[in-house]
Amino acid sequence: MSKASMHSFEFGRARPSAAATDVCAIVPVLACAYPAIIEPLIYSTFPPAPGLQGILESRIENRIFWPALAAISVLLAARNSSRFAKFTLPPNIVCLLAYLAFAGASVAWAFKPALSFTRFAQEVMVLTSVVLPAMAALRTADMMRGLFLCFAIASVVNLLFILDGGSQQVATYGALKVNIGYPGYFTGKNLLGEFSAIALLLSLHELLFPGRRRSFGIIIAVAAISLLFLANSKTALGLALLVPFLAGLTLIIARRTRVSPAVILMTVPICYIAVSSLTGFNINRISFLLYGDSTFTGRTLIWDFAQLEIARKPFAGWGYQSFWLVGADAPSIVDAPGWIKGMPNAHSGYFDTILEMGYIGLALLLSFLVATLHGIGRVAQSDRARAWLLLSLALFIMLYNFLESLWMRGFDLLWVVFVIVAAETARCSRPFPSARGASAALRPARAGIPVPARGQRRLPLRMPIQSRRGYRGNTRPPVSI
Repeated sequence: MSKASMHSFEFGRARPSAAATDVCAIVPVLACAYPAIIEPLIYSTFPPAPGLQGILESRIENRIFWPALAAISVLLAARNSSRFAKFTLPPNIVCLLAYLAFAGASVAWAFKPALSFTRFAQEVMVLTSVVLPAMAALRTADMMRGLFLCFAIASVVNLLFILDGGSQQVATYGALKVNIGYPGYFTGKNLLGEFSAIALLLSLHELLFPGRRRSFGIIIAVAAISLLFLANSKTALGLALLVPFLAGLTLIIARRTRVSPAVILMTVPICYIAVSSLTGFNINRISFLLYGDSTFTGRTLIWDFAQLEIARKPFAGWGYQSFWLVGADAPSIVDAPGWIKGMPNAHSGYFDTILEMGYIGLALLLSFLVATLHGIGRVAQSDRARAWLLLSLALFIMLYNFLESLWMRGFDLLWVVFVIVAAETARCSRPFPSARGASAALRPARAGIPVPARGQRRLPLRMPIQSRRGYRGNTRPPVSI
């Protein structure tokens, strides 16, 4: 057997032809490219109408792009239906579907059922465009590399946009106007900050590979760090520097102790609750130490109002996306005091989940998150570098949701990235199909040993060294890196 053919089956290497030609792995990247590149460029060229009416108005490009991409995803899944033979849904995808199903059921008791159903239908199209083609993609397809290239292009365009004279975002403090950071081509500096943090994490993963991948990763890492400083997004920068170390430490502990990363990370909030109750060191003190403001820039006031509204409908909530931005008679406007009336969300994905779907919805969300973290632990058994990237991205988005509302928010960039992380985790944590059966069938033929008849005892023969090497090299399934 030739050396080139043996190299194509080498453990830990994917065959480039398979990775490059699998269209199913491209569709989720296109779903992410829309909120990362296409939509913000359209908004910067054709901005929506000001005020609440502009936010509620449906955009024509959204009504075209997402139905088309969802239809393509369904057609691709039907065309590659053979890949779903003997297919069982991974646990985290089952939890995601349960979470989605309850969101759909909540339309029945939503404050504005028609608007809630429209937003739910859009969410179904977004998840269809990501999860369905990702599950149909070949195991050799490197979807995370495609995601990196998407963020690399967007990083370069954002830098050019700012260097070409992009204006700074202005905050008004009474009669004083202060420039607080560059938004790039996004509508706000925080959006540029969270985008740049994801770009930095993806580029750090590219540094693990030699040659041009590492060189290109260094260039994009420098660009992402520059964008983080230009956006003046301290939270995104701090989390982007923290989560790679936290993810690496978690995977090391999980490997040494053989405990799931989900269990290890669940001890963090438990320890916080215990320390906070004993010492009084709570989130307000943390905010004061970080920002000199004990309210997280007024967020704790919004959270106090959210808890009052949660108490009115604690179990099933107000309905999927049927509390904020649903009209002038919305409870967020009628019941909220002062400036909180103008808030688009609770600035916390966890509070908004309880507001919209109650504690039942929160339980379903947490089960989805825990199942995804557990699945990443299974990915680490075969590909630690990929598991480290997936865990870093997951931790960043999970922590960022304590300050911004991103869970199940249509085609929000970080939500789409997290769904891709969950789909990649589900895809890479599954065993290779028929790997054992293939190896058992190939072993006698590769070694030149006759296959005994059914019921006849196989004699223990020692294979020649070259044959054994050939057997080992040709029955290991290729794993993408």
